[in-house]
Amino acid sequence: MKRRTVTKLAALALAAGFAGVPAFAQEVLKVGAVAPKTGPLAGGAAVSYWPNVKLWVSDVNGRGGLKVGGKTYKLEVIEYDDQTNPGETIKAVQRLVDQDKVKIVLPPYSTGLNLAAAPIYARYGLPMITSTTTTDKADELSKQFPNVFITLGGAKPTVKSVVDVMTKLRDRGDIGKKLAMVNVADAFGIELMNEAKPAFKAAGFELVYETSYPLGTQDLSPVVKAVKAASPDAFIAWSYPPDTFALTEQAIVEDLKVGAFFTAVATAFPAYSGRFGKSTESVLGIGGVDADGKAFQDYAKRHEQVTGAKPDYWASAMVYSSFQILEKSIEAVGSFDNPAIIKHVKANSFDTVIGPIKFDDHNNNPAFWTVGQWQGGVFKGVASTGRDGAVAIQKKGAWK
Repeated sequence: MKRRTVTKLAALALAAGFAGVPAFAQEVLKVGAVAPKTGPLAGGAAVSYWPNVKLWVSDVNGRGGLKVGGKTYKLEVIEYDDQTNPGETIKAVQRLVDQDKVKIVLPPYSTGLNLAAAPIYARYGLPMITSTTTTDKADELSKQFPNVFITLGGAKPTVKSVVDVMTKLRDRGDIGKKLAMVNVADAFGIELMNEAKPAFKAAGFELVYETSYPLGTQDLSPVVKAVKAASPDAFIAWSYPPDTFALTEQAIVEDLKVGAFFTAVATAFPAYSGRFGKSTESVLGIGGVDADGKAFQDYAKRHEQVTGAKPDYWASAMVYSSFQILEKSIEAVGSFDNPAIIKHVKANSFDTVIGPIKFDDHNNNPAFWTVGQWQGGVFKGVASTGRDGAVAIQKKGAWK
């Protein structure tokens, strides 16, 4: 009986192999992911982060799995909601490593949560290829935590590009020199605001209104009313998704007349255009992509097929690219030896959906998109630190 059973199993396995199905089940590899599903940043993570976790796992498994040292692993994700709370982010990483025994932990979402979680990733020696962090602390971070990599760029080059864009508009006569500038009061908004104020002053602009507001502020109408009363020529907000939408809505309600309107995170979301329609035309925002490039278009098509949603025109592709870098490094090293993986990430250039990425000595990507603009229903890159595909800047017309 035993002999016949083994023979039958062997025959079935052989038949399965001929049918193109693996004869034996792959070993499962647990991957940990922690990001907001609730709290103020849940909306942003739902667009830029979680769909790309799903897409990356689908792509890797679709290729047969992650190939590591002669073994092929099927990926399975364990997800935790950090509730937009740094303490919960840290606890989730600890659970993933100590209790769930995952081999890979993907970095969290947002500047603040990544910076808060950097010490726990370093404690476990985990590669931390951040994809949604904008900071000038790359030097400081890399010295303290050599496992941390910044792909989305720093505040200085981002601000420089925004200043350059506004200067071009001013020199063309599209705007004057008066600016209103606001920020969300967390790590992202504070760092960018502190960098932007002296940079705009040095470029000859006059700040006629400024303020900050707490993360999660529901009513931003008083802010926009005060901006309108100051009669600026341009408006800039270092904002996160909820406030990006709220500020834009109030600007339309108040009919804020400016020649340049810039908001930050979520300006590049398809839902932004879906919400405000033709009013988004010529709105400027942080980030961008080579929207007309084949690599992004192929990625966007696959993203929609697998997740049922369109990617955003900035962080989505960067999130996916960071997963590509991690995948390529693990396969190249041929093991889950984290020090070797970190060394490989730092030493090599990687082909990704946004183009080549190579980290410099300070673990900071020298080429990234900084400013985009809605033109003809597409958010296109207008400024970068070295990416191809930028289009010409337009003046903001009347709200539709």
